[in-house]
Amino acid sequence: MRPVFGISWGFVPRLAALYVGLFVLSGIQMPFLPLWLKGKGVDAGMIGVVMAVPMIVRAFATPFVARAVDRRDAVRAAIMLASCAGVLGFILVGIADTAIAILLAYVLASLVSTPVLPLTESYALKGLGALGRAYGPVRLWGSAAFIAGNFVAGFAADVIPARDIIWLIVAASVLIAVASLGLPPLSAGTPMRGEPVKARGSLLTNPMFIVLLAAASLIQSSHAVFYGFSALQWRAAGLDGTAIAALWALGVIAEMILFAYQARLPLFFAPTVLLIVGALGGALRWALMAFDPPTFVLPWAQLLHALSFGATHLGTLMLLVRITPANQGATAQAYLAIALSLTMAGAMAISGILYEDFGSRAYAAMALMALAGGACGFVAHRMGREPTR
Repeated sequence: MRPVFGISWGFVPRLAALYVGLFVLSGIQMPFLPLWLKGKGVDAGMIGVVMAVPMIVRAFATPFVARAVDRRDAVRAAIMLASCAGVLGFILVGIADTAIAILLAYVLASLVSTPVLPLTESYALKGLGALGRAYGPVRLWGSAAFIAGNFVAGFAADVIPARDIIWLIVAASVLIAVASLGLPPLSAGTPMRGEPVKARGSLLTNPMFIVLLAAASLIQSSHAVFYGFSALQWRAAGLDGTAIAALWALGVIAEMILFAYQARLPLFFAPTVLLIVGALGGALRWALMAFDPPTFVLPWAQLLHALSFGATHLGTLMLLVRITPANQGATAQAYLAIALSLTMAGAMAISGILYEDFGSRAYAAMALMALAGGACGFVAHRMGREPTR
């Protein structure tokens, strides 16, 4: 295979395969891990704590990994090592029995597995940039895999005991490990096609970078109540596992459509505009959910996932690439992961308390969080420091 900038033509399908593994795992874990925890006898407050663990651990683990990766230009090797270690970590979670044992095992599993996604994003942006390929059309394979994982877990939740759902998560972690072993290497210092290599500098002294972290972390963390308790809420309303999976899938399909058309978006949709649109979509979505809407409204609320998550994610990564030195890609992703993780951890822990005390009205707090993130996005837009798209 003829390489381009040291990258083989097999890069895109192999990267897509890794995204498939990562998001099959997410499609199972995010909606249905709370059901497994409840099946193990864990109460709502502790479910919020357990769901917050990956975010907290990522904040401590990812920076060390990212700095080592950037110094050694070893992002591919780090992805492989962390993916294989993640399999062992989730097996330990599966054999844990008490709430404390589950929490400790989940801490360990999160410690080794959470760096994989930010490292993959760094690897993807670097390689796709060198090939002149858009991020969205490749990333959408991950979204499609999320739907597949969602439905597999949804069907399984109707036919197997909730206590066995964890083994679906273990199987998905094996897929990730296998896909990581097939990643092609990136040549040292691979530049993005058509873009100069930016000089190394301190990202934390860049005001645009700081505002970006604030906007992205607030908007994405406004999903906390949804991620932690939507499946429980819908189950209590009488929806079965398949219906819950279908609702999650609908939101991801909307996200996929946005990703597929990333390169065709009008010039008006600069990264900061996407952040603002994502915040407004999130605020509307959570306002609807706060009223515990009837079932026929839920699909319409789920379509707003294209904005609350999809537009926010694209805007974040598009702006991140533009303001980050080429030799600090993993570090930038690490800082983003820290901001997302700490904010989501706090939101997730609080969401358990809010949901236990107020039920669906907990979404009102998430709407306010999304609007706060939108305000940060507006500040970034007014700063006027980003180049035109």
